[in-house]
Amino acid sequence: MGSLPTASLSVEEHQQQQVEMDDTSQMERARWLLNSPDPPSIWHELAGSIREAFFPRNKLSSSSRVKQTWRRSAFSFLRGLFPILNWGRNYKASKFKSDLMAGLTLASLSIPQSIGYANLAKLDPQYGLYTSVIPPLIYALMGSSREIAIGPVAVVSMLLSALMQNVQDPAADPVAYRKLVFTVTFFAGVFQSVFGLFRLGFLVDFLSHAAIVGFMAGAAIVIGLQQLKGLLGISHFTNKTDVVSVLGSVFSSIHHSYWYPLNFVLGCSFLIFLLIARFIGRRNKKLFWLPAIAPLLSVILSTLIVYLTKADKHGVKIVKHIKGGLNPSSAHQLQLTGPHLGQTAKIGLISAVVALTEAIAVGRSFASIKGYHLDGNKEMVAMGFMNIAGSLSSCYVATGSFSRTAVNFSAGCQTVVSNIVMAITVLLSLELFTSLLYYTPIAILASIILSALPGLIDINEAINIYKVDKLDFLACIGAFLGVLFASVEIGLLAAVTISFAKILLNAVRPGIELQGRLPRTDTYGDISQFPMAIKTPGILTIRINSALFCFANANFIRERIMRWVTEEQDELEETTKRTIQAVIIDMSNLMNIDTSGILVLEELHKKLASNGIELVMASPRWQVIHKLKSAKLLDRIGKGCVYLSVAEAMEACLTSKFAALSNC
Repeated sequence: MGSLPTASLSVEEHQQQQVEMDDTSQMERARWLLNSPDPPSIWHELAGSIREAFFPRNKLSSSSRVKQTWRRSAFSFLRGLFPILNWGRNYKASKFKSDLMAGLTLASLSIPQSIGYANLAKLDPQYGLYTSVIPPLIYALMGSSREIAIGPVAVVSMLLSALMQNVQDPAADPVAYRKLVFTVTFFAGVFQSVFGLFRLGFLVDFLSHAAIVGFMAGAAIVIGLQQLKGLLGISHFTNKTDVVSVLGSVFSSIHHSYWYPLNFVLGCSFLIFLLIARFIGRRNKKLFWLPAIAPLLSVILSTLIVYLTKADKHGVKIVKHIKGGLNPSSAHQLQLTGPHLGQTAKIGLISAVVALTEAIAVGRSFASIKGYHLDGNKEMVAMGFMNIAGSLSSCYVATGSFSRTAVNFSAGCQTVVSNIVMAITVLLSLELFTSLLYYTPIAILASIILSALPGLIDINEAINIYKVDKLDFLACIGAFLGVLFASVEIGLLAAVTISFAKILLNAVRPGIELQGRLPRTDTYGDISQFPMAIKTPGILTIRINSALFCFANANFIRERIMRWVTEEQDELEETTKRTIQAVIIDMSNLMNIDTSGILVLEELHKKLASNGIELVMASPRWQVIHKLKSAKLLDRIGKGCVYLSVAEAMEACLTSKFAALSNC
């Protein structure tokens, strides 16, 4: 009997020792946070991003890396800049056979489309063909997508003509207009390269997927309406792009008989042929080559018809002379000084963003089908360098075409060698066959462009956007209506403004949630999402669902926290006559904090402390804890208020040692 008190005492001592050990472990884990090294500076991160872009990581050990010679480093740099050096060593003849057939099929589609898109960009036909030579060759050396087809596209061509004619009228001075287009192409390439080198791809993301869907649909309709000029053979046509002005110009021309019916008959006949070929190709995948070769067949047949019937003498408008030969140098034509420099740079930036958005979307779509990853930043570098090279060789802004990429993929391409084959084929056509295109009717080029437009309008995706996110749908509709009824600039501005407003709304009013412990776990979740979550009386757990605690949302977060504290305090006093002991702020989702956020934390600490409530921070991230230490906030409120996880913070609050551990 006498031994029982001793046994009881030993159990109490053991429990006391266990509590002290747990407290020591908690303090040690808290020190992991407090004593973590400083995060890398922004300049260090930028240098690292450039190094990663050009020096791909290899699987050598650290000792082997130290022993690398400068030659190996140079080769690593070249492999990062030119991916063809990686896969080119294992390229086989069997792949070349597939790429050869895909490249020839691609060229049959690219030649007539390039001529049509040059016409859309208010340039002579040969400049569309030039753009299908140099940029694809440069991309083949530097790009990483295996399927993407490079060249002029409808949306960028329309964008250039719509924006550039406000700076220089192509009809009044076509040479000055052409020089400015080359300058815009140069700036577009520079911006694209900078985006890739400095990992600024997020800037392109301001043009969201929903905005792109709306913009593409609106642009497709505008492009289609503009083709009525060629399809009807209209002589007097508006330079504006909005639907009201275009339709007004069309009706006015028809009313005053400024059009020629033969153009309409010829264009519509071949448009029906192109659409039927497109339909057959979609229904029967084995006949993928039919819609690919149909535009070239249309050009050949219509040219023969016009030549044999002398239709050009009866009002049918024809292409006439197309200058052949290799791409001439245009380096001396770049207008890098003068009154239009700022405007060309602005148009270059807009063109760069739109071109990148389309190219990366196309490249990633087909990369996911083939099961490989596409590095967006490397793609931006490749696109930038190819457009810089293009601006020096009489090309305008090139990018990835969805319709031609789909043909390239269906034709069985294995690598970007198909782009090289296509470029060489177009180059041979420039050297040998341009004189044969003299009698090609303008109406056929219009019908070729019209046949490619349905792929730009995705009604099902717009419906899906409406179902998923109403604000995204608003951006989609804003871009669509802006392009359709105002101008390309207004459409883009509406899309970016609505997308940015959505980001700003989420930043200014971030999600802040009350948390409770999920039954039989140490995990804490939103009590609204998980009604079964258990709240701890006297302790309020709050999570900030924002990547940034900054000047934009600091006051909102403070007011929301204080309101919840007041409501919880009133509820506790009414039901249990107890008060709140602590407020735990879960910072696990908080990636960064600025001086405004730090000041709000200090104000919260003072207000809560005046009411006898402790402020506890759990799971602060690297940048957050670094800035809290730099601002000396932890010295003022106490380093014992920081814990590695919400569970440990809760456990500390519930123990009798809390006051001693917190030092608050």
